[in-house]
Amino acid sequence: MSVCTCQAKIGPSILNADFACLGDESKRVMEAGADYLHLDVMDGNFVPNITFGATMVKSLRKQLPDSFFDIHMMVSAPEQWVDDMADAGADQYTFHLEATDDPVALIKQIRAKGMKVGIAIKPGTPVEKVLPYVDQVDMVLVMTVEPGFGGQSFMADMMPKVELLRQKYPGLDIEVDGGLSPKTIDTAAKAGANMIVSGSAIVKSPDPAAVIQELRTVVQKYLN
Repeated sequence: MSVCTCQAKIGPSILNADFACLGDESKRVMEAGADYLHLDVMDGNFVPNITFGATMVKSLRKQLPDSFFDIHMMVSAPEQWVDDMADAGADQYTFHLEATDDPVALIKQIRAKGMKVGIAIKPGTPVEKVLPYVDQVDMVLVMTVEPGFGGQSFMADMMPKVELLRQKYPGLDIEVDGGLSPKTIDTAAKAGANMIVSGSAIVKSPDPAAVIQELRTVVQKYLN
């Protein structure tokens, strides 16, 4: 494997947090040492669930003015939400390759609004489909569950995608999302993932700081 030149980053997903206390929950995990906040936006069309939109992101931005917001857009027609999310305070706009007919135009649209660009692929999408766009984005997200719901089991058979990306792009931020916990982190880290989205394992832990530190330590072990 090529030597990775990137850093370990742990991003809690607040999908399974108490939405009535989302601001407090988000502050709690950031204060516990998280590197960024992973915000799952679902439209009930691209995935069979609905979460929140730009209004919620804007509210969270007021409470967390300095936190990095990675917005995971599990939506159809991701082009139509770029302006709203930029205005709401998103730092990185992560869209699904499967949801757009013109990834290059969308990447340019996101950059024009001053945001970083992430591109995500579902479990059923071959990793080769994303390779033409890797040089144009900041991060590739390999889904390790079917997008749409929190609390699913980690799909270890997605790791060859991560391994291929890491071998080809040593400096690329590679994110994994779905079922990541202290029990599964070794598999993901060994494959080359450096950005770890973890929902239930962090949010529902009585000691989120300890979980975040454990995840980071394992990832860092394989990056060095």
